[in-house]
Amino acid sequence: MILPVGSLFNVACIIAGGAFGLALGGKLPDRVRNIVFSGLGLCVLIIGIQMGMQSKNLLVLVFSVLLGSIAGELLNLEKGLTLAADKLKSMVKSNNSKFTDGFVSTSVLFCIGSMAILGSFEEGLRGEHTILFAKSILDGFAAMAFAATYGAGVLFSALPVFIYQGTLTEFATFLQPIMTDSMMTELTATGGALIIGIGINLLELRTISLTNMLPALLFAPVLAYFFG
Repeated sequence: MILPVGSLFNVACIIAGGAFGLALGGKLPDRVRNIVFSGLGLCVLIIGIQMGMQSKNLLVLVFSVLLGSIAGELLNLEKGLTLAADKLKSMVKSNNSKFTDGFVSTSVLFCIGSMAILGSFEEGLRGEHTILFAKSILDGFAAMAFAATYGAGVLFSALPVFIYQGTLTEFATFLQPIMTDSMMTELTATGGALIIGIGINLLELRTISLTNMLPALLFAPVLAYFFG
């Protein structure tokens, strides 16, 4: 069994950044928190667009999102994750109305992206932690910004990040030969589309059930393998 050092460091950065954001958020006036919220939404949109533009086959991206959304809606993943987040909220006795939104949004944001996948593969295959260490620093600053607005739910996103990346690290030997460059590209682009959804939610343009879209990340590499 491989010790996921990079993922453990990632968890530490999310918790540290989130804790600092919690301390900072309580001292900020509502108008400052609102403008930070809007600025964060714009930045997340830019990140998502950059990732989405990497697609080499837009049909793979489109069908991945559509099929994944239908599958997630039929499975009602949003309800399951929301119930889990609400249970966490009850356990920590939080009265923050944005706890669940913070947990879901940051869990998706921190788990999606090529750095999480490539970093975990590098750690599992070569014992190299550089990519995950770099990702951890970025996640720590993002956690600080999110926690200042969303609250303690952001800190608990460290749990799915550890499970996701730790699993990829452990099974890197089996997964890495399967993931072609085309599959990685379309997976990243599809993740970018979901991150755009986070930005839209942050800006309160409309509410998108991102959890129900997560199966798109399973469809993307499969479709890319056959049609990429």
